[in-house]
Amino acid sequence: MSVQITIRGVREEVRDALAAKAAMKRQSMQEFLSGELERIAAKPSLENLFEEVRRRKEAAGTRVSSSEILAARDADRV
Repeated sequence: MSVQITIRGVREEVRDALAAKAAMKRQSMQEFLSGELERIAAKPSLENLFEEVRRRKEAAGTRVSSSEILAARDADRV
């Protein structure tokens, strides 16, 4: 079931920029903003992303020092 969302206090310049982006995609403002909200909602938060990285690092059980990373980076440089 869909719901309505009202946002008050949006500056006119912001509304105009969003309307232009919607028009470029040949969408109504409602279609454009709905798609953008869905895209934002699908992205993980930074906290969740960092937690996933920590979990993967712990699962791998390996550590690479910064000096090893820099040495590997510089190995192919002349």
